[in-house]
Amino acid sequence: MRAVAARVTHAAVRVDGEVVGEIEGPGLLVLLGVHRDDTEAAVPVMARKLHELRILPGEVSCAEAGAPLLVVSQFTLYGETRKGRRPSWSAAAPPEQAEPLVEAVVTALRERGAPVATGVFGAMMAVESVNDGPFTVLVEV
Repeated sequence: MRAVAARVTHAAVRVDGEVVGEIEGPGLLVLLGVHRDDTEAAVPVMARKLHELRILPGEVSCAEAGAPLLVVSQFTLYGETRKGRRPSWSAAAPPEQAEPLVEAVVTALRERGAPVATGVFGAMMAVESVNDGPFTVLVEV
């Protein structure tokens, strides 16, 4: 499982022009990808890492600050671009495997007390963010 976590002051996701998820920061915009070999075992580890990642102003975490997270599924994080000009998506989990794992991470974050907004799995989404810093890190489990 792989995530790109960006510290933001605002982030939103639109589907067909309608806002489906939005946060006001400081908080994290999390683009979350699932690898074809990922299992449920990765879920609590990823949720803990994202919630406790100390990249908000003052080196505090979302857990410490009560800050929100906007989680957006992003299979393209597993795009392979070493050969040719067209990415290969073979490392990304198929939708029937990825969707429940993305939902499980969201649920695990909420169970930890995190305010979480989401995009819509599999939808064509317009993601907007106001990066703070900018401060963006790659999180892998």
